[in-house]
Amino acid sequence: MNKNLVVGAGFSGAVIANLIAAKTDESVLIIDKKEHIAGNCYDYRDKNGIMIHKYGSHIFHTNSEIIWSYLKQFTDFNTYMHKVIAIVDGIEANIPFNFNTLYEVFPVSVAAKLEEKLLERFKYNTKVPVLEFLKQDDEDLKFLANYIYEKVFLHYTTKQWGVKPEDVDGAVTARVPVYLSRDNRYFQDKYQGIPLEGYTRVVEKMLDNKNIKISLSTDYKDIDASGFDRIFYTGSIDEFYNYKFGELPYRSVNFKFEEYNKPYYQSNACVNYPCNYDFTRIHEYKYYLDDKSDKTVIAKEYSEAFVNGKNERYYPIQSDTNTALYNKYYELNNSDNKVHFLGRLGDYKYYNMDQAILRSIELFEKVYHK
Repeated sequence: MNKNLVVGAGFSGAVIANLIAAKTDESVLIIDKKEHIAGNCYDYRDKNGIMIHKYGSHIFHTNSEIIWSYLKQFTDFNTYMHKVIAIVDGIEANIPFNFNTLYEVFPVSVAAKLEEKLLERFKYNTKVPVLEFLKQDDEDLKFLANYIYEKVFLHYTTKQWGVKPEDVDGAVTARVPVYLSRDNRYFQDKYQGIPLEGYTRVVEKMLDNKNIKISLSTDYKDIDASGFDRIFYTGSIDEFYNYKFGELPYRSVNFKFEEYNKPYYQSNACVNYPCNYDFTRIHEYKYYLDDKSDKTVIAKEYSEAFVNGKNERYYPIQSDTNTALYNKYYELNNSDNKVHFLGRLGDYKYYNMDQAILRSIELFEKVYHK
């Protein structure tokens, strides 16, 4: 009998399965409803030789030596550093909004005046959340704050979350700040890049252990979990408890893939459309590993409400009300410590990849080294 059941073969599940199998020599059964491993990080090479991220662009970045060292067991990374372009008044401009963006969208005289005032008010190389940046008393800076809010933030956030920015949790809105810098990188982490053989290959190597058995296209509800000593559950906690207190709300995403008979479709891997069209952004995948092909593949990303049975959960909608609902579910699990929840859905948290990996590492240490 397998001692451990891991539900979900994305990074959260794969890391905990790998650690259990490698460090304790205990058996693990890992299951997933999907027909493939790697969860939403799943990627594959298409007929054109382009590495496609099926569920949207995934850029690995971290400041943690622990996480970087752990992942380096399974892959090497390229030196890709992610940059994002947004179409602002028809101009390709750097995002987050920084000093370079200032000169891209405004005449030099206006940009220089605003830059001088910004440096009088804020320290160079600092980040200010957009909603905080709106609290200006200087007329010129108030103009700039309103411009950024309207042209970069408001409509994009409304499309992405289905509500106005003021109604989105502050931890989420803070992810898109005004950056008082000339650094065009989207992330400033010490370690950044794309796995050279893709994310799916990373997870394959994690799960390549004699103690691990994998069962895909398998739903937790369809198996008998009573014989396992421990269950590590990365699915949605409300589903685990059969929606006893109601559903936790999520946003979902739909990707429309298009192939073109030309080397490139756009000038950058990721281009945001804050004020135009119904999609939020366009991904062009060949940039990530510098794939060579006469053709290119893009994906237009459409945000939408999660509807159970229709689409997939992507982003927890964090708020005090939703956190309280999550806590009601979590408090049901205080009997024998047999079930452990983790991942974006299990913890109901907006994790980056490195945060999800660290959560699994820390949970392993907690469970096995009490």
